[in-house]
Amino acid sequence: MSSPLVVFYVSGHGFGHASRDIEVINALHAATPDVRIAVRTSAPRWLFDLTLRAPVTWLPAECDTGVVQIDSLRLDAPETIRRADAFTAGLADKAASDALLLRELGVTLVIGDIPPLAFLAAHVAGLPSVALGNFTWDWIYAAYPDELAAHPALLERIRSAYACAARALRLPLGGGFDAFGRVDAVPFIARRSARTRDAVRERFGLPASGRLVLASFGGYGLHDIDLGALATLRGYTVVVTANVQAPRRGDDPRGERADDRTAGVADLPDTVRWIDERAIYAAGYRYEDLVRAVDVVATKPGYGIIAECIANGTALLYTSRGRFVEYDVMVREMPRYLRCGFISNESLYAGAWEPALDAVLAQGEPPEQPRVDGAEIVARMIADALGVSP
Repeated sequence: MSSPLVVFYVSGHGFGHASRDIEVINALHAATPDVRIAVRTSAPRWLFDLTLRAPVTWLPAECDTGVVQIDSLRLDAPETIRRADAFTAGLADKAASDALLLRELGVTLVIGDIPPLAFLAAHVAGLPSVALGNFTWDWIYAAYPDELAAHPALLERIRSAYACAARALRLPLGGGFDAFGRVDAVPFIARRSARTRDAVRERFGLPASGRLVLASFGGYGLHDIDLGALATLRGYTVVVTANVQAPRRGDDPRGERADDRTAGVADLPDTVRWIDERAIYAAGYRYEDLVRAVDVVATKPGYGIIAECIANGTALLYTSRGRFVEYDVMVREMPRYLRCGFISNESLYAGAWEPALDAVLAQGEPPEQPRVDGAEIVARMIADALGVSP
């Protein structure tokens, strides 16, 4: 008898879904190495290759359309709803096709983070499915009523597919989940560094003393920050892992041209340090090691980077990310778990960071220290659903 096969359907929206699912896959493989794993996603494979420690079968496909981002801070709401409606209009046909694939592969269980297609396909194939996430797409899209007026069937299509899941595992910092019959809360899934701050700083030539800020704006990039203006920072060094002034397009598997990654690096002020992200992983380090090494992460609020800051004891300086309902929840909930503060888009772009950074680091410790072992918890739940013992 063959060992169980779990298929993870992973949203291609941003990097956060993939990053946390990698942690779950790694934990599942460590606990139950005989369980076979497949990944169905449109997220770039290189993102998985960086930190995935389990052998997986790749099933590339677009599973959802997410939110259409102009860059990390701006989104296109009308195009977001239009694409989602076009995709879900054919959801039944897509699910029937995927159901054939699932049966041919001999799949045992489907995990979805959190494409509706995963649960409808599993239902058609006669398989159990489990949702994992901090928000649902119907909840996200419901925040655009004007855009939805021309697409009245969209939310119901999504909710009907979600209702096919056996249960949902809800992470902190989000909303939705009304369509699921059973919902269980699970702790933060977070990438936790095993390195010390001093070791990371020494390895990458960062100042041993003084305050470090990591600029982290995800896969969509942010091209309008005036890094030259950061020359006026006093007592801070800003670390960038890509040239945020350059477009992230071209022939590279990561969506970058080689000259884009290094353009302008020689012109950076002394207060800015550039680290090639590929060098981090080549040296056996991970991105969360940088998060641990710095004092503050400057970012737009998203589940992944917030969870990493919580897990690694790092403060967070955030800016507005446009009309995204998840943002309001995160702004409300973050102060419970980490030191955090706001900087306007205008101040961020202009490099006027110092007052906001000072204010964040002047804060006391957060009132709560939440669990961050969600990957291990979810892995055990999956093992239980499969009837295998870790």
